[in-house]
Amino acid sequence: MLAIRQTLYRTGSQSEIVAALADAAKRGKEVTAVIELRARFDEAENLELASKLQEAGVIVVYGVVGFKTHAKMILIVRREDNQMKRYVHLGTGNYHAGNARLYTDYSLLSADQTLAEDVHRIFLQLTGMGKALKIKKLFHAPFTLHTRLLQLVKREQELALKGKNAYILAKFNALTEPKVIQALYEASQAGVRIDLIIRGVCCLRPGVPGLSENIRVRSVIGRFLEHTRVFYFNNDGSPEIYASSADWMVRNLLNRVEVAFPIDNKGLAERVRLELEAYLQDNTNAWRLLSDGGYERVVPEPEMDKFSAQNFLLNSLASVS
Repeated sequence: MLAIRQTLYRTGSQSEIVAALADAAKRGKEVTAVIELRARFDEAENLELASKLQEAGVIVVYGVVGFKTHAKMILIVRREDNQMKRYVHLGTGNYHAGNARLYTDYSLLSADQTLAEDVHRIFLQLTGMGKALKIKKLFHAPFTLHTRLLQLVKREQELALKGKNAYILAKFNALTEPKVIQALYEASQAGVRIDLIIRGVCCLRPGVPGLSENIRVRSVIGRFLEHTRVFYFNNDGSPEIYASSADWMVRNLLNRVEVAFPIDNKGLAERVRLELEAYLQDNTNAWRLLSDGGYERVVPEPEMDKFSAQNFLLNSLASVS
């Protein structure tokens, strides 16, 4: 291994990742950590870990002035068979052991060199070594993520107007960004079916006649804190799925450094789709958002069995392992 670059938003006081970065630096590897000091509730802890990493020889930087670095990225450079090869890790949640046990999140580990080049270019920007460069596969806030989301919603709208198969299924923590909400309303009016799984704040009202009758919104509150950000666009039977560090909020889409990354592998994409659909079937921990802004508990019909998406996923993981 030659080099490591990583973003750190929340890690925990006894982070094994931080210890591994320090150890790599001590072994002569080039290690760069982009630390967000303003991670809410973790400011003092992040200052302390920054000092520890600097003492170990890690290059510590603090991102772009005025923008929180909320993206979850690792870039690893290795020499293999006398060639340079890069690996990337991209996630929807923090590099924090406690969060990993309590939150639901997705992570992608990839050797896709186009994806790696995108991550490399973002790190160049974060470390002050250049302006924003053209990114091929990733959507990158505050530059392209907001625009690309609007374009993807618009594409489903245009497909629906042509009588083609249009559907949006997305799961995230909050929806407050006005332009995205307006785009979803317009897509609904064009006939796009839209399912949103939103754990927290939602400023969109579903089921309003003439406005949002094709939109359904639900929240799932169970054993684990639902934290996954993942977006499915049917695209007339050629679906595209993206996972992201960003919620659909002004602060995430316009005022932070965030990334959304494609799930290109068909097997992984299908697995993500099935897991999202499990949340639509949940009748144990789910709440339905009503058109008046209130919520009602989703309960199983008399002839139906209880179904928990979280239990379903735990059992699925157990069968895989």
